[in-house]
Amino acid sequence: MGQMLEGLLPQVDEFVALRREIHRFPELAFEEHRTSALVAEKLALWGYEVHRGLGGTGVVGTLRRGSSARRLGLRADMDALPIAEASGRPWASACAGRMHACGHDGHTAMLLAAARQLALHGQFDGTLHLIFQPAEEGAGGALKMMEEGLFDLFPCDAVFAMHNMPGVPQGHLWLREGAAMASSDNVTITLHGTGGHGAMPHKAADPVVAAASLVMALQTVVSRNVDPQAAAVVTVGALHAGQANNVIPAAATLELSVRALDREVRRTLRERIHALAAAQAESFGVRAEVDWRDGYAVLVNTPAETALAREVATALVGPGRVNPQAPALTASEDFAFMLERVPGCYLFIGNGDGRDGNAASACMVHNPGYDFNDDNLAIGCAYWVQLTQTYLAG
Repeated sequence: MGQMLEGLLPQVDEFVALRREIHRFPELAFEEHRTSALVAEKLALWGYEVHRGLGGTGVVGTLRRGSSARRLGLRADMDALPIAEASGRPWASACAGRMHACGHDGHTAMLLAAARQLALHGQFDGTLHLIFQPAEEGAGGALKMMEEGLFDLFPCDAVFAMHNMPGVPQGHLWLREGAAMASSDNVTITLHGTGGHGAMPHKAADPVVAAASLVMALQTVVSRNVDPQAAAVVTVGALHAGQANNVIPAAATLELSVRALDREVRRTLRERIHALAAAQAESFGVRAEVDWRDGYAVLVNTPAETALAREVATALVGPGRVNPQAPALTASEDFAFMLERVPGCYLFIGNGDGRDGNAASACMVHNPGYDFNDDNLAIGCAYWVQLTQTYLAG
């Protein structure tokens, strides 16, 4: 690792500055115009064939060397979140109500650093596609790029991506073969009753009581319908009903987040939630309407590509800094859709555990106090360079 990182040191400061510039001007899903323009400009400067506009603001940079037919895709996400920053950093967001609270600024900077290193010094035989994706944060930018022909225009034999992980020591690499991140579905259950006076509940059909009972009943889906050795989450994050204490409303609404690490478990959750909503509603004399919105798929890392990713990680940082089969996460990621089309691996790089005094790097993502750890830029860059040269070895 030492020699490789030493070769990158002259350019690290430049990419730290670039990362912080992206951080100061965060852009939400499908609005990444400034960021994508910066990415496209840099890639073109370094000799990449640049394609803009895929998925709205997506950018793909292609670099070809040698005569091999092998094709590799590396992906970074670019969008920010609608959160007001409270990190106190000098480079904190200059845009009210928006911040890079998940580290996508760092992911973009790592891949750009690797792009330059590969353009100047890369030794590989084949085609490299660098995919800078918009709208990962719930808006499905990966699907949008794919619908507009991502893998038809830029075929890949394998595709890889990396995300930072607060709470894990900085620079450590975590990998997992198989299901690594959960599916995520969004569900709205509306209970339609009959409103009335709070003093005369017998003349109404109260959806609030039905909603309260349904919230408790939904807790049994995971505990009684899912194998205890499988992972699943059913969270009721919101319950909306009524405006006054003496009025029984005509409707109550529940908002659910539903997650699973197995496709069959995901189907079971859907079946049981529909059934419970209908049965609970009927028992209280109201009617249930379920609006199920499919979100992200289960993210599944394929065996051969994960083995290669582990090999590269171990060679780069040493076995003591690699977790070869890390725990699965119930968070979600739309890179899962790319992995449904193309074999590959999604891995994590430790953002810090706070022991070095860098509290912002240990702060969990999607938090106003979070910041990406710039010490990861050199390691992330070196990882992408090493992976590319290993996968596209002559």
